Amino acid sequence: MLFDTHCHLDDPRLFEELDAVLERAAEAGVRRITTIGCANDAASVMSAVELARKHPNRISATVGVHPHDAKHLDDELCDAVRGAGADPSVVAIGETGLDFHYDHSPHAAQEEAFRKQIAIAKELGKPLVIHTRSAPKQTLQILREEQAKDVGGIIHCFSEDAPFASAALDLGFVSSFSGIVTFKKAIAVQEAALKQPADALLIETDAPYLAPIPRRGKRNEPAYVAYTAARIAELRGVDPEALAEATYQNAVRIFKIQE
Repeated sequence: MLFDTHCHLDDPRLFEELDAVLERAAEAGVRRITTIGCANDAASVMSAVELARKHPNRISATVGVHPHDAKHLDDELCDAVRGAGADPSVVAIGETGLDFHYDHSPHAAQEEAFRKQIAIAKELGKPLVIHTRSAPKQTLQILREEQAKDVGGIIHCFSEDAPFASAALDLGFVSSFSGIVTFKKAIAVQEAALKQPADALLIETDAPYLAPIPRRGKRNEPAYVAYTAARIAELRGVDPEALAEATYQNAVRIFKIQE
């Protein structure tokens, strides 16, 4: 029983064969999926929500503005995120955060958008899904300054180290591990996955990106979260089914899903 806590089902690479993608996920033991809404204008806010509405027992959604698109977060888009965020199928706000690696939006715009979306999450009482790349100190600082611990949430596609995971957890944020943890050179990520408390551990694909070994280099999809679960179970020396169950229950709790 697996839960892919972060993927992008509305991406054309998955959406064009969504029924087959969902069928393969079910065959791999993936019971639930959270599809991430990344809007760059008001018209695109509902893309993930509509998918969740069509598959209420399998798919939940988030809404937010990715740091790459932070420069687009004007008042209209902010209101649209807030409105969509109130939908019962929406379990979190995001992904939001900071990406100082690609710099598709100015740093100041990213920080402002991050703070605004934290405020929306607190207003709605929903957790946050955080994207952070090449900005660990700034990410933790903003979470602290904006008292994001009031709602907590997830550091998605974890790519930092164990000290960062511990600092994030102190602020109310668990860590979600993607296919990166299966990569041979991802030693720091593997160490973090080993040390992370069992009740603060999630798994994800970030599909269609970052397919795990042995599918690396191919388009990723929710079924492949099983490879990530197996690798983390191996690192921690636990039964894969037990790890799947634990991470599933963690996701249900954090997303406040009623089953």
